[in-house]
Amino acid sequence: MMEKGEEVKNKQVILRDYVTGYPKESDMYIATNTIKLKVPPGSNAVLVKNLYLSCDPTMQFRMRSLRGPLGSVSEYYVPGSPINGFGVAEVLDSGHPNCNAGDLVWGTTGWEEYSLIQMPESLFKIQHTDVPLSYYTGILGMPGITAYAALYEVNSPPKKGEQVFISAASGAVGQLVGQFSKMMGCYVVGSAGSEQKVDLLKNKLGFDDAFNYKEERDLDAALKRYFPHGIDLYFDQVGGKMLDAVLLNMKVHGRITISGMISQYNLPQLEVLRNLMHIVWKRLSIKGFTHRDHHHVYPKLMERVMPYIREKKVVYVEDVVEGLENGPAALVGLFSGRNFGKQVVKVAK
Repeated sequence: MMEKGEEVKNKQVILRDYVTGYPKESDMYIATNTIKLKVPPGSNAVLVKNLYLSCDPTMQFRMRSLRGPLGSVSEYYVPGSPINGFGVAEVLDSGHPNCNAGDLVWGTTGWEEYSLIQMPESLFKIQHTDVPLSYYTGILGMPGITAYAALYEVNSPPKKGEQVFISAASGAVGQLVGQFSKMMGCYVVGSAGSEQKVDLLKNKLGFDDAFNYKEERDLDAALKRYFPHGIDLYFDQVGGKMLDAVLLNMKVHGRITISGMISQYNLPQLEVLRNLMHIVWKRLSIKGFTHRDHHHVYPKLMERVMPYIREKKVVYVEDVVEGLENGPAALVGLFSGRNFGKQVVKVAK
């Protein structure tokens, strides 16, 4: 049992240098420093022991020297320092009035065993521990907020009987958008990058159908096969050729909600969309968004989703690797589709 104020070793994942293109394992390395298990006097910081860390595609942007889609310079990683991201942690010591030792929290934390969080106001206190704590990196965390906002806040919610298409459907967010849409009485089809993931969508997550986009030479023809009467709502995380094909298959007054374009993130030249006139002809509503604008809906998400989890009405698939030292490989694996479900790193019990 470690005592408050004790100095302990702290394993960390360090960014070696700025990254161009897809991150590689060699862009990060493991280092061990020391940390005192006590908040400095007069500070309102919080000292935490990290339990689970979330691997998210947008972390690659934070590794770059070229400032791109993020909001502020402070969101970018600094070479020679630990990377950070969403995680679940236990509070060991606190100078903040809203946090106490023993509390469980989720929010932004370091990729290390222990973190001193200087701005604990952004942390969410975990009230429900009758579900896996790792869920707070996924269905009860940022991906859950993203899925909820996509369906209920950004565009008009899907109605019973509507045709819904989801790309990257087996990932952290897509699997939720699909299941929530099914609960609303929609016909739901997802695309994924392997037969194993297609099987997951159809036989475990309850999608009406699914296809492997890598096996489809003609995406337009594939979409016409699954949506002969057109698509009412498309949830896009891929962009590029898939989005271009979807534009050909949208219904009049259809909605497209975009939370990412992972196919475009590392191209030297972005792919040209050739079917943009369909936006006009079909009077489409297209909206992009980020979870950052929707954290205020978190109480609504919890109210809606906790009963689903307890009643086993929703399934959440995770891919959990053990050990901080395996974090870089898990993060890099996102960009080749190596993960099967929400990618999580378990740091400690």
